[in-house]
Amino acid sequence: MRWIPRNGLAARVALTAAALTSASLAFAQAPPVPPPPPIMPPSLPPSHVVDLMTTAGSAVFGAQWKVMEAKIVEVPAAPNARPEYKTTNNIKPRADGRDFDDSSWPTIDGKDLGARLGGGHVSFMWYRALLTIPAKIGDFDTAGAQAVFTVLIDDYAEVWVNGQMPRRSGYPSPATIQGLNMPNRVVLGTTVNPGDKFQLAIFGINGPISVAPANFIWFREARVEFYK
Repeated sequence: MRWIPRNGLAARVALTAAALTSASLAFAQAPPVPPPPPIMPPSLPPSHVVDLMTTAGSAVFGAQWKVMEAKIVEVPAAPNARPEYKTTNNIKPRADGRDFDDSSWPTIDGKDLGARLGGGHVSFMWYRALLTIPAKIGDFDTAGAQAVFTVLIDDYAEVWVNGQMPRRSGYPSPATIQGLNMPNRVVLGTTVNPGDKFQLAIFGINGPISVAPANFIWFREARVEFYK
């Protein structure tokens, strides 16, 4: 038998243990990343408001609205599902990401956000726009202001900002998720500066889903509020 020095044997044991640990980690699932905590928007009247449901209002932020219907698609069941469940459902496209490519999507003017879209019943619609904070809006200086995006979609909305959906279960406000025909008020930034960019991805949902209504999806309001 070949003799191995004590310190060499210890090194081999350490290397073997490290290799086994690395292999275990490779097969382990990464823990889910919790969503960032929401920030409570102010309750006071805003210092300045811009209506995004106008051509001029969206142009203030250089916003070009993109829209696309989302479809329900069948996918494999989630890991650890009961054995009788082989498949489940998801939506396509998943357009919440900050860098999602929506260049091929149809464009909609800000003044047309109130148009009824979708086929009614159980339907979903994505709206995306990139907002860039200007230095001034008329006489209003935006630097250092708190900016809040307020949107109300008939019937429900889920709001993603820069690929994130800040949320906290059990709290009605602040919320990127709200109930039937309720406004979503989402803080874009507590102290914004000219040139700051906010990628909005709004998932509109027709509802109540279990009733399968024959109406459609549209914006009732969309604005950016500034507070100083």
